[in-house]
This record gives sequence, C-alpha cells and structure tokens, in this order.
Amino acid sequence: MAQWFRKYGFVTGFLVLPVSLYAVFVISPFIQAILYSFTDWTGLSSDFKMVGFDNYDWLLHDDLFWTAVGHNVLLLLVVPLVTLGLGLFFAFMLNVGGRGRKNAAVSGVRGSTFYKVVYFFPQVLSIAIVALLFQFTYNPRNGALNAFLGGIGLDSLEQQWLADPQLALWCLMVVMVWCNVGFYVVLFSAGMSSIPKDFYEAALLDGANRITTFFRITLPLLWDTVQTGWIYMGILALDAFAVVQIMTVGPGGPADSTQVLGYYVYTKTFRDGQAGRATSIGVAMLIVTMIFAVIVSKLGRRERLEY
Repeated sequence: MAQWFRKYGFVTGFLVLPVSLYAVFVISPFIQAILYSFTDWTGLSSDFKMVGFDNYDWLLHDDLFWTAVGHNVLLLLVVPLVTLGLGLFFAFMLNVGGRGRKNAAVSGVRGSTFYKVVYFFPQVLSIAIVALLFQFTYNPRNGALNAFLGGIGLDSLEQQWLADPQLALWCLMVVMVWCNVGFYVVLFSAGMSSIPKDFYEAALLDGANRITTFFRITLPLLWDTVQTGWIYMGILALDAFAVVQIMTVGPGGPADSTQVLGYYVYTKTFRDGQAGRATSIGVAMLIVTMIFAVIVSKLGRRERLEY
C-alpha cells in the first residue's frame, strides 16, 4: 500500500478535486436527466411519478421529433464539412499559398497575420449578436442581402429568406459556418506552421503542385486536429439552439422547417411544461452525439504520422 501511494499518491492528489467537480457538475446532471426521462415531471413542481418508457414511446411516434432529427442530421452533414473545408483551404493559402520568396521555396501570403485576425473576428462576437446581425441582413424588406441584389440588378434573386421553408435552414447554416470558420483557420494555421518547410520544398522539387502537397503532406499531418474539429463541429450542429431561437419565425418555423432537437427540448420544457418528455429528447441527443463521436473516431482512425 505504501509503495502504491508513493507511486500514484501525488498524481491522485491532484486528480481528486477536478474529477470530483466533473462528477458533480457534468456526470450528475446527465444521470438526473436520464432518471427524469422516466417520469411525468412538469419542471415546475417537485411532484412527479414514474411512467416507465412512456416518454420514449411517445418520442418514437412523434412526427415533430423526427422532423427535428432530420434537420439535425442535415446540419451534421453540411456544417462540419463546409466549415472544416473552408478552414483548411484558407489556412493552407495563408501558410503555403504565397509566392515563392528569396531563399524560400514555400511561404505564406503577405499580411497573413492580419488575415488571421480578420478571419478570427466572428469568433469573439456573441452568437446572439451574430444571429441578430444576420436576421437584419436577411430581412426581405430592408435587409442588406436583398438590397445588395437589387443594387446590382439581380432583383429576380431577392427572396423571403427566413420566411421561405425551403431556404430558412440553409440560411442558418450560412450563419453557423461564418461564426466558426475563423477559429479553424487559426487552429489549422498553427498546425501547419509547425510542419517543417523541408517537406514542402522536397515535394516541390519532385514536381508536386500545391494541390498534391496539400493532400499528401498537409492533410495527413493535420489529420488528428481535423478529426477533433469534426467532432466539435458535429456537437455544435446537433445543438443550433441559439440561431433558431433568435433568427427564425415562430421560432422553429416557418412550418417547422428549422425545428431542431435543442429547441424542441426548450419548448417542451418551458412552453408545454413537459420536462419529463423534454429530458427524453435530451437523452436521445446524448445518444446521437455519442454515436456520432464514435463513428468519426472509427472512420478517421489511421496510422499516426510523426515529424
């Protein structure tokens, strides 16, 4: 025992407090939510009774729930792909896409530091501020987007952006991408700056172009970072509560075209007073998130490259 304490006691002493805080403030709420999902709790009273799997049976037969799931899946497929793709592209252009300079076969563009600050700027804004700005931008009467289209003679392209069920969800995706792409530009730029320039110079001497160097050198060496970013963006796409709450008609409309699981939990809890059913939706979100994280981890697993 004394030998074990000498070996692990120091580390254990440092872990006790953070693990305890994590258990109390993260694990405990999850366990409580799972327990409440088997009750008829209204969220407003301390009185409730166990109803077994009734909430989950309701969930499986609720059309609006499956509509929200479909929207979240679409967000899950589009938002991470576009955000990470643009982040990789801009980061590669900033760090490797510049013209060759004296004594440097590979270099970034001039003023790359300034561009990184510009790209990162949306990240420092509150999502509430961003959503309000884009809500004004999409305004069909005096919004900047329709005004711009009209100003350049493209009046036929003017739309009722957030009032059109076919366009509303796509408009939200644009906002989510715009908010987050700058963070990944900076993140990927930091990773690319640590890749030895010798790799690029050797590839260019062998006749490789910039597209080849991106897929053969940059992407493989940044794969762990890309995989982690994909999981984070997937979790964000499974939420999307703020932009739906602030920007959309209803909110969640028009005609439930922007309904997502996060906002459905909110309405069930605070509008309908059905916290038991709301927690069952939350448990479904937890399961979907875990499945997504496992799938991304499994599909993205590859041999680690060292340099």
